[in-house]
Amino acid sequence: MRLVIFLIFVITLYQTNLYSKTIDNDEFNPKYLSKYFSGLVSQDNQDYEKSLKFFDSSKILIDEHDIFFKEYIFSLVLNDKVSNAINRIKLSDKQKKNNFFEGNLILVLDSIKEKKFKNADIYLKELKKFSEDGTYEFIIYKSLKSYNDVFLTNKFEKNAGYGKIGEINDVFQNCYLNNQNTKVYFENLLNSPDGDYERYKFFYLKYLIKEKNFLIADQIADTIDPLNSSLLLMQAKSWLDNKKHEKFSEYFSCNNETDILSEFFFLISNLYSSDENYKYSEFYLKISYYLNSRFYFNIALEVDNHFVNKSFDKSSKALENILDIDGVYKWYKVRKKSQIISILQGQKQSQNFIEKKFKKINQPSLKMYFDMGNIHKRFGNYKKSVYYYSLAISKIQNNKINAVDILYRRGGSYERMGDYENSDKDLLNALKIEPEEPYILNYLAYSWLERNKNIQKAMEMLETAYSIKENDPYIIDSIGWAYYMTEDYINAEKFIQQAVILMPDDPIVNDHYADILWKLNRKIQARYFWGYVLTLDDSDEKMKKSVSEKIVNGLI
Repeated sequence: MRLVIFLIFVITLYQTNLYSKTIDNDEFNPKYLSKYFSGLVSQDNQDYEKSLKFFDSSKILIDEHDIFFKEYIFSLVLNDKVSNAINRIKLSDKQKKNNFFEGNLILVLDSIKEKKFKNADIYLKELKKFSEDGTYEFIIYKSLKSYNDVFLTNKFEKNAGYGKIGEINDVFQNCYLNNQNTKVYFENLLNSPDGDYERYKFFYLKYLIKEKNFLIADQIADTIDPLNSSLLLMQAKSWLDNKKHEKFSEYFSCNNETDILSEFFFLISNLYSSDENYKYSEFYLKISYYLNSRFYFNIALEVDNHFVNKSFDKSSKALENILDIDGVYKWYKVRKKSQIISILQGQKQSQNFIEKKFKKINQPSLKMYFDMGNIHKRFGNYKKSVYYYSLAISKIQNNKINAVDILYRRGGSYERMGDYENSDKDLLNALKIEPEEPYILNYLAYSWLERNKNIQKAMEMLETAYSIKENDPYIIDSIGWAYYMTEDYINAEKFIQQAVILMPDDPIVNDHYADILWKLNRKIQARYFWGYVLTLDDSDEKMKKSVSEKIVNGLI
């Protein structure tokens, strides 16, 4: 696409009769063209700071050729220069050059931020011309029109025809107008069976606190999982547990036009991120932050976008914009830095970093102990992971679900250490609380199979796990291996073959499949799969040695 734009530009540039209307030939310098193209390439590589430098050094082309103006505006926004983008668009608007969706969108938002809602309505008419560019453009236009109508008239009209986004808009618009049925709209959204709307508990809690309905707010806080909920909800829970109700008002108000629009554009940014369109995700995230810079919690999405794209320097830079004043996000910042250090410098440096930071924390939370256990388990430090999981268990009060999760993970660490007695004890205690938890059933049963222990009981447990999670490749592999252990090689192949299809690059699954093929006297195929295991990145040295011996000697 960039190459097509570049060729169009070159053709246009050298049509002297057209070009001379805007710039004299003796003013043209080919370096502008080169710098502009470099700006496009840098933007595609998500090097937004570098792209803006190239664009700034080739403004003569930007100013004279509409086709590139949009990219320059994008570059300004992506570099947190939204005010600069607004000024450039306003200047270009006088020249009738603002002929793209995002340019008109920015003018709408500028007017709303200035509380010039009638002016915003005029710009919305221009925005409508581009609303058919795509699904998201249509949704953005319709939502913005709906919001601005509410701002203008102080009257609510239900958002119908565009799904859950419309329902989310309904919630915030009722909240903005202080309508009595705001609570009902929140509850309908949160109880919806059609998706995960847990994030909006944060805004519901803010509404309840404003209404001084602390009892319901505390009841909701008690339902927030301190281990597995989102950062935003864990932060809300922390404030409520510590009676810091005023904190909610520091960051958000649904009576503020730009605050609720900021949340809307965070949703749009999230949708683009889910589509792996990170440039547009970043663009709308910057718009969201421009509208409400107090709500720095959303920066976590920028951090994760850069991390997924292996732009670790940018991820680290974005982390610095997360304040250290709120414990949950401060800990997230430490954990993310530790991940980046692990990738760039190695596990030892990462462990040293996070241990040093952890020692400075007064009264670590349950979540912090749990995370430290997970981190050390991931690094293979099973003794330390057991230590931190044990501290986490000591912090649990009445939450049995959290106990199950920690016992499961600590049991796994014991198993890796070869301490099967404590491993079995933890896993069985977890199953006393959650008897049909499929992954614990699978883990314990597979551990027994590996030790040639309780084979029949393990088979029964795996059948229960399979009946609950019949498409899970790890459970399928385990039940196939159980059939292998009972010498039912026909059924073993049926299940392990499914696991290979679902996880073709897993060395353990392929090794199991080869073992079964050997027992079925399909020895050429068995050696093929053993050979394949040796090529897989996740095959460790111990497995490679074992598989190499099988290739030579077969199963003895």
